[in-house]
Amino acid sequence: MGFRSEEMCLAQLFLQSGSAYDCISELGEMGLVEFRDLNPSVSSFQRRFVSEIKRCEEMERILGYLLREIRKANLAVPEAEIPPVAPAPKNVLEIMEQLQRLEVELSEVAKNKEKLQRNLLELTEYTHMLRITHTFMHSRSRHEALGPQYEEFPSLETESVTGCTSMQRLGAKLGFISGLIQRVKVEAFERMLWRVCKGYTILSYAEVDESLADLDTGEINKNVVFLISFWGDQIGQKVQKICDCYHCHLYPHPETDEERADVMDSLRTRIHDLQNVLHRTEDYLKQVLHKASESAHSWVLQVKKMKAIYHILNLCSFDVTNKCLIAEVWCPVSDLANLRRTLEEGSRKGDATVPSFVNRIPSSDTPPTLLRSNKFTSGFQSIVEAYGVGDYREASPAPYTIITFPFLFAVMFGDLGHGSVMTLFALWMVLTEKDHKRRRPGNQVWTTFFDGRYIILMMGLFSIYTGLIYNDCFSKSLNIFGSAWSVKAMFTKNETLQTNALLTLDPNVSGVFSGPYPLGIDPIWNMAVNRLTFLNSYKMKMSVIIGVIHMSFGVVLSVFNHLHFRQKFKIYLLFLPELLFLLCLFGYLVFMIFYKWLAFSVRDSQLAPSILIHFINMFLMQESATTPLYPGQIGLQVFLVVVALLSVPVLLFGRPLYLYWLHHGGKSLGVHRGYERVRRVSEEDLSPSVVHDEEEGLSDSGGPREFDFGDVFLHQAIHTIEYCLGCVSNTASYLRLWALSLAHARECLAIHTKTHHFLFVLFKMNSKTILYSYLK
Repeated sequence: MGFRSEEMCLAQLFLQSGSAYDCISELGEMGLVEFRDLNPSVSSFQRRFVSEIKRCEEMERILGYLLREIRKANLAVPEAEIPPVAPAPKNVLEIMEQLQRLEVELSEVAKNKEKLQRNLLELTEYTHMLRITHTFMHSRSRHEALGPQYEEFPSLETESVTGCTSMQRLGAKLGFISGLIQRVKVEAFERMLWRVCKGYTILSYAEVDESLADLDTGEINKNVVFLISFWGDQIGQKVQKICDCYHCHLYPHPETDEERADVMDSLRTRIHDLQNVLHRTEDYLKQVLHKASESAHSWVLQVKKMKAIYHILNLCSFDVTNKCLIAEVWCPVSDLANLRRTLEEGSRKGDATVPSFVNRIPSSDTPPTLLRSNKFTSGFQSIVEAYGVGDYREASPAPYTIITFPFLFAVMFGDLGHGSVMTLFALWMVLTEKDHKRRRPGNQVWTTFFDGRYIILMMGLFSIYTGLIYNDCFSKSLNIFGSAWSVKAMFTKNETLQTNALLTLDPNVSGVFSGPYPLGIDPIWNMAVNRLTFLNSYKMKMSVIIGVIHMSFGVVLSVFNHLHFRQKFKIYLLFLPELLFLLCLFGYLVFMIFYKWLAFSVRDSQLAPSILIHFINMFLMQESATTPLYPGQIGLQVFLVVVALLSVPVLLFGRPLYLYWLHHGGKSLGVHRGYERVRRVSEEDLSPSVVHDEEEGLSDSGGPREFDFGDVFLHQAIHTIEYCLGCVSNTASYLRLWALSLAHARECLAIHTKTHHFLFVLFKMNSKTILYSYLK
């Protein structure tokens, strides 16, 4: 990782048609360049390699189907240790045929399996229906007629002479409809039957003991077997329509017991045969999927790379002879030699008679920003890029983030014990990273932890350091060097013990305080009643000091950008006003904190004034009622406020007015180097051409460019408002270091105290139990 983005140049590639695919493949494996689109006016559907991209998309569709079937079968997809390269164009048709053959075979086997499962489900449901409805009919067989026994059939009285019911006399026929319905639909189904059929039906139902799966949704449902008795075809048609409306599974109902027994025997035989066929089908399907899973990951990578190559080829333009492709790429200057070697290797693989070559060309466009990173710095670079990517050749804050980010975390999470646990966890991930990379678990949370293993390691190490400073180890202090406080000297003065209800250590008493603790906070503060008050003051002021130093460091970094681009006017019109505004206000606050620590000793600490009151009076420009910190304080504070206020108009109007004056013929403060454009004189002679920056209102040839004062002023006004308000809000935001540090310490202490109390109660209860059992 560099402290500045890589120097880039624009290069033109001349690729022979026969070897263009292999050259692009080699460039993709190296990851050296970024291609530009030379056909911006051509739509995506009118480019040269549209058919090849469609073929790749078809293969992606097939691979997606294969992967879904493999996941359904709970099979693992092994990943190759060495990622495969893009396939040669002559092998693409072979891969396509393999995928299509697998798709056809899998789809046929899957359809057969689904058909067998549906048949098996229907036969199983039919079996349950026959078994349960048999109990219904057996209970009704004790009655001579169904009609007279139910109130639903008020007109079915039996005539004493003929022995027939009135419905039988009218020619109505008794019918049955049986089937299965989901348990949640039974109540509505029964209510609908009663309302539509006017009560001329008898519904009997019982729940099936076994839960059956719905093949359409995959859910496991509780089903109910029902038997509906009705008179007449008209009522039967209404019942049939209601059953269809509620998606009931209807099955024919046998009329006699002998027919029922024959159907049951036939069903048992068919179910046994279907289970055997289904088992063999599943075994064959697993064999096919297992064979496909061995190559699925390689196929996915190959298809993605092949599709990416054709996308890149669509960005290129053809010369008039259609024998050569021309591409324009952004490439790091340091990798031009590697770029040439890669093109030579691609030409050799493509068996090209004329090798591909590269030319470096001048350009006035802004190059892309390239920041190299490794496995250690990639996590910190991702944190920086989450807020934005810097401009080309700007100083990168990522190297400094390696220190500042873990340190700011450790200020909030300062605990020796917790930091050690975090460090050991991160160290385990770092030492076993090769095994974890080979396994590649699909857990997204674990992947996030593993990708940030070096960040966690640095945060753990810094937490150990801040834990030593805070003298906190699992919310308890460590007495490593011995406390510098001694209560022995206080017993020589009887009045001290007589006048204090609580024994407090007074540093004014000689012999009580022997000197500062060698490292961190004295462990005696862990027993002090005012421990929280002391830590509040200490951590709050420390957070303000760290915040002002951090913001000042960020402002100072801008100087390196101004010097690198030779924009000296920005040092006077941007950097100095920003630094003065920050230091005159919040830098003075840090000065007051240190001055109060140094100027007031223990004996006169009660007379020390409040820094907050003085800081508020500084903005009000009025004399405080409290004692000043030092002589001449009011005058210095007024001077600092005036300087800070005067820096705001300089920051607001300075740069726009200077650019306006420069645009109208003013003399520049120096040579302004913008982006280095490279003009190729010969293959060996490459010399940078120094041009003026676009911001200066000058063209590459030194001539005037269009200058919009309103646009420049608007951008500068936004920057000024953002910076001035950001100084205030960011200083307050750094107080979160103090707040979260105290929250962490208090919660750890609460957990520690509650755990001790719980263990004590548990031990006491166990002791009583053991004693009681012994006495008994």
